[in-house]
Amino acid sequence: MRRIFYLASMAALLLAMLAGRQATLAAAPATAPAEVKIDNFNFSPATLTVPVGTAVTWTNRDDIPHTVVSDDKSIKSKALDTDEKFTFTFSKAGTYTYFCSIHPKMKGTIVVQ
Repeated sequence: MRRIFYLASMAALLLAMLAGRQATLAAAPATAPAEVKIDNFNFSPATLTVPVGTAVTWTNRDDIPHTVVSDDKSIKSKALDTDEKFTFTFSKAGTYTYFCSIHPKMKGTIVVQ
């Protein structure tokens, strides 16, 4: 009888542990957003690596407008005034190079893994 009680207790403990693990996995947050600052005619960081599904937000901290435009034009913001933001969610892996169409020497890269 003791043996049956012991086995039942172990089985209940194992089930409770598995249920807790599943709850932890289900409660895992979505990919955290990433940020790029536009300041002093630079994208910072110049290169950002993120997982697939990440929303990247660019914030213009300069006193003049800037844009975010990918080389293949798949990403294109309007002109962002001071403190304005632009967000794009990267749904496919790859390397995305971008620039400011107003100031083409400003360049950045998003690496999506």
